[in-house]
Amino acid sequence: MPRDATETRERILRAAERRFARDGVAGARLRDIVRDAGQANDAAIGYHFGSRQGLLAAVAARHVAAMEEKRESATGGIAEVVRQIVEPTAALLDDESGRDFLRIMEQLAGWSGLEEGQMNQALRGSRLAGQLSALEDALAAHIGRAQARHRVAEFVLFLTASLAQRSRLVESRKRSTLSPRRYVDELVAMTSAALLAGGDSAL
Repeated sequence: MPRDATETRERILRAAERRFARDGVAGARLRDIVRDAGQANDAAIGYHFGSRQGLLAAVAARHVAAMEEKRESATGGIAEVVRQIVEPTAALLDDESGRDFLRIMEQLAGWSGLEEGQMNQALRGSRLAGQLSALEDALAAHIGRAQARHRVAEFVLFLTASLAQRSRLVESRKRSTLSPRRYVDELVAMTSAALLAGGDSAL
């Protein structure tokens, strides 16, 4: 791809992250994204990404790829697997682009397919998918398969909501009572405990 086209594509991606995060995935206007990217032609998104859905998929793909590089195969007990899921995701809080994507993730969490047992195509074959499957398997030994599947889906909803709120807090520059490390530790502890509530206590 020519350098100018690559730079244009990157500007559109970054503009889309900001608009999807602040105006909503459904509410963001493509013409605003085009203007924010410094483009005069409203057809720019269609040319580079095909559609709104193609643009959203490209935004997601680059952040998922960045997280995948930091993810490991799931090992250990439930708390360890939860930490292996949480830490690479929480690392997105370190820069503005990542924080915007966390706010986008919150909007997309219900599309994971985990509740139905049919993981979204975007997740299939990923290390994250392997971690989530390992978490479900570990939970199923304590609370049964159906309940484990439901709780993993709820875990994703809670995790993305918490991280999106943390992203907004960072952007507001308000002082938090929790350091970044303490926030992750608390998030892991709370979600691990909630996953096993009512079952045995083996983490």
